[in-house]
Amino acid sequence: MTRKIPCTIMRGGTSKAVFLREADLPHGAQEREETILAIFGSPDRRQIDGLGGADPLTSKLAIIGPPPAGSDAHLSYTFGQVEIDRPEIDWLSLCGNISSAVGLYAVQEGLVASTQPITRIEAFNTNLGRKLAIEVPTENGEAVEAGDYTVPGVPGSGARIFVDFRDTAGGATGHLLPTGNPIDRIDVPGLGELEVSLVDIGNAHVFVRAADLGMTGTETAAEIDADKPLLALLETIRGIAAEKMGMIPDAARSRETSPATPIIGMVSAPADAPNGLVGGTIPGDAVDVVSRLLFMQQTHKTYAGTSTVCTGIAARIPGTLVHEIARPETRDALEVRIGHPAGVIVTESEVSLDGNTYVVHRATLGRTARRIMDGTVFVRAPARVA
Repeated sequence: MTRKIPCTIMRGGTSKAVFLREADLPHGAQEREETILAIFGSPDRRQIDGLGGADPLTSKLAIIGPPPAGSDAHLSYTFGQVEIDRPEIDWLSLCGNISSAVGLYAVQEGLVASTQPITRIEAFNTNLGRKLAIEVPTENGEAVEAGDYTVPGVPGSGARIFVDFRDTAGGATGHLLPTGNPIDRIDVPGLGELEVSLVDIGNAHVFVRAADLGMTGTETAAEIDADKPLLALLETIRGIAAEKMGMIPDAARSRETSPATPIIGMVSAPADAPNGLVGGTIPGDAVDVVSRLLFMQQTHKTYAGTSTVCTGIAARIPGTLVHEIARPETRDALEVRIGHPAGVIVTESEVSLDGNTYVVHRATLGRTARRIMDGTVFVRAPARVA
C-alpha cells in the first residue's frame, strides 16, 4: 500500500530538510516514525529509495504544527535528525540552520501575518520546549529570498534571516552551564584527565582544546574523519560529557541514546587555516576563535547554527575554554567571528551576570533560506521498526 503525503523541501543555511505538516502524519509515535523513515529512505547508506541526501546535513526533518494551547507562539516546530544507515530518528536536538527555513516557510504559508520590512515569527520548538524568534525580510506581503548575504558553504547569496536563540539557554539540561562550572575535568580512558567546558544554548555542547587531543585545530573535515582513533576518542569524550550533564544514563551508550547531542567542539586560537570546501586559506586575522565540530559521529563540513550561538555565548563567559582561547581584544564586542572548515561564521552574543547566574540577552544566527520544491511524497508501507 502506498500513501501520499504533501511535503516541501527547504534549504536553511548549510542544511536541507523535508518539511511536513503535523496533521498529515500518523498520530501514533511508532507509525509516525516508520512513515518518516520511509520518506527518507532510511536505513540505507545512500537513502536511495527516499528523499534523504545520504549526509547528516541533508537528512533533516521539520514538522510544522499549531502552537501549544495558551502559547503566544505562531506555530510549533519539531526537528528530527534522521539516521541514514540506522532505523532511528534523534528528537533530542535542534538545527539552527533549518530554524531559519522555518521562518521563511511560516511567512510563505501564511502562518503569520506579514509586516514590512521584517516579519517576526515566534516558533515554539518542541524538542527543547523553548521559543525561537525568527526575523524574515518581507516586501509587499511576501518573504524576500533574494539578497546579498552570503553563507560559507552555500552557493550564491540571499536575504539574511536572523534567528535569536536566547530563550533556548538551558533547554536540554536546565542550565546554561549544566554543572554550574565554566570548566570541568573528566577522566577519559586512554587519555587521562581532560578539561572541558559544558555549555547549553541552542543545543548542549562540550568544548575541548584541540591541542589537548594532539590537534592543531586547523585540520580539514576530511583529515579529521580519516583519523579513526581520534573519532573514537571524540565520541568517548562526548558520551562522558553527556552523562555528566545528565542527558544520558550511560556514557558507553551515547551513540545509541543521543547520537546528535551534545555536540563536541574542538577549539583553538586564531590561525590561518585551509578552506576544505573551496580551497585557499581562511586568514587567522578574520576570526576570533577557530573550531571544528563532531556532529553525528562525523566532522561538520562547515559549522552548525546552534553551535555558532553556543560558541559565541561560551566566548563571553569568563573561565570557559572558548573565552580563554578567543582573541582577547574582542571580548567586549557584540560579534564573535568563528573560523570553521569552510570559512567564517558570525554571531551576536550578549551575556550578563545576575548574581551567580548568567543571563543571555542576544544569541543570533544570520542565515539564508530557500524553498526548493513542493510536492507529494509517495510512501511505501515501511518495514516495522525494531
